[in-house]
Amino acid sequence: MQDVDKWRAVAAATGPADRAVAEEGVRLAYRTAGLAEPERIVWADSPLAGVAAVRSLDEAGRSVRDEVRTRPWAEERRRIHDELGPIGWAELWSLTGARLWDTTRALAERIRTGVVDSLAVQDTADTGDAMARETEIRLTLLDAVLGQHDAAWLAGFDGRSDRLQGLATVAAQAGWWWPYEKAVVICERPVELHRDEAGRLDRGDGPALAFPDGFALYAWRGMPVPADFLGELTSLTPERIRSEENAELRRVMLEYYGYDRYLAESDAQPVHRDETGILWRIALDDDEDVAMVEVVNSTPEPDGTHRTYWLRVPPTTRTAKEGVAWTFGLQEEAYEPVRQT
Repeated sequence: MQDVDKWRAVAAATGPADRAVAEEGVRLAYRTAGLAEPERIVWADSPLAGVAAVRSLDEAGRSVRDEVRTRPWAEERRRIHDELGPIGWAELWSLTGARLWDTTRALAERIRTGVVDSLAVQDTADTGDAMARETEIRLTLLDAVLGQHDAAWLAGFDGRSDRLQGLATVAAQAGWWWPYEKAVVICERPVELHRDEAGRLDRGDGPALAFPDGFALYAWRGMPVPADFLGELTSLTPERIRSEENAELRRVMLEYYGYDRYLAESDAQPVHRDETGILWRIALDDDEDVAMVEVVNSTPEPDGTHRTYWLRVPPTTRTAKEGVAWTFGLQEEAYEPVRQT
């Protein structure tokens, strides 16, 4: 668990890199791979700037990512797997890298997408050849070592592999980096990172991820949103929500505004009521209906009032009882609570 906490902190680290330590880690990784140390190390303020820097390198030579990162990782994994056996390796991975894998991979993919979108727009304006440029950008991104966002698999090797020490040193101090025969481009870490309890990018009043040069990603509960979209959230109305043509953005608006508030201010009518509660339905253009069950807690609050809850249920729900039963993983006919709480 200590290794996991350490590498979870690495993956989420923000603030300036320790450039001297990171550069020494790069040189160690090259020496460990049997390569001559790079002649030049170039720093960039974000993965976006990193791609631009890579594309402007002169006489950098070929990518050595395979020698520096891919091959050592594969060979060390095989060695430890053989030492521990299949069951031992599975247990090690489940206690280390597996706990970080989904969130770090998802974040890396979001960054890739953001870089591609940003550079593709710029390049299209210059050349008009969007598809070819996008392919070039994606290939450049595949040459990157992910630094701090390689924390998941590095956690599984922590203290077990001297061969990966250079990679671990860079990851602990910096962001993405591109290794070539004669030159390396290294990125700074983000200056801001905001996530929800599930580890998804999430912020309602600014960028969820931001780098020193201004490259940023905006998201609400993991959903990518335009930068100017967040400014609208504090002044939403039911009419504005209904007029939004993008179904995904409209869903974000509803979550922010509150389904119960939307129902109340839209003069919505209940579609069914029974002893368990009231079923409401919101019809949305070009999207599935939103179905909610309004239930009242039978246990009074300290002040004697009874709290109302809103339960999101499948859009095909026909009765309030069916919806409440679904939240317990039951069919309607099997749901017979002795006492509601």
